[in-house]
Amino acid sequence: MTKLFAEFIGTFTLVLFGCGAAVLAGDQVGQLGIAFAFGLAIVAMAYGIGRVSGCHINPAVSFGAFVAGRMGIKDMALYWGAQVGGAVIGAWFLYLIASGSPGYDIATNGLGQNGWGSGYLGEYSLVSALIFEIVATFIFVVVILGVTSEGEPAGFAGLAIGLTLVMIHIVGIQVTGVSVNPARSFGPAFIVGGQALSQMWLFIVAPMIGAAAAGLLFKMKQLEPSAG
Repeated sequence: MTKLFAEFIGTFTLVLFGCGAAVLAGDQVGQLGIAFAFGLAIVAMAYGIGRVSGCHINPAVSFGAFVAGRMGIKDMALYWGAQVGGAVIGAWFLYLIASGSPGYDIATNGLGQNGWGSGYLGEYSLVSALIFEIVATFIFVVVILGVTSEGEPAGFAGLAIGLTLVMIHIVGIQVTGVSVNPARSFGPAFIVGGQALSQMWLFIVAPMIGAAAAGLLFKMKQLEPSAG
């Protein structure tokens, strides 16, 4: 239960402050500021709860760890529940805060939900969104599994993971808003509904494909240093 509570708090924080940067301060901080908000939320939680749960706070990361042989299926399922719950409550708290502004309208301003196509940020196609989310999640999970491998300097893991997420957001915000995390996508989509919820399938399927590919490479020891 301690691990699950940590995953709940971590995912809650990621959604509240990552998506919150877009909703509450997007006009002030811009795309770069939003990217750093997501990355810094990961850094904070990595050092805050990493020793408790490993700070997955992302169903795709847990799935990648499962495929790599670092996590059992029961623990993965429990982590998923805690992560999704934290994301939904984080999105709900964000809505409560945002709705305190007279200029806020959830239909217009949203909650930092992911998407693609006509009317969404750069209006990229479904294919572009699918490719980006698969590749970005693959890279993200490769970094996570790599820096948390046995023998790696653990003290820098949170920083490396957080900066990787910043990099991904700088490139991909205009494409999908950047998910690489089904829970992060589900929380806002669940509250906003409509198109955000109907497009949710991509932000489950694509991150899981990318995470599985990364986990498989570590399972096959293709990304581990050779003995020689």
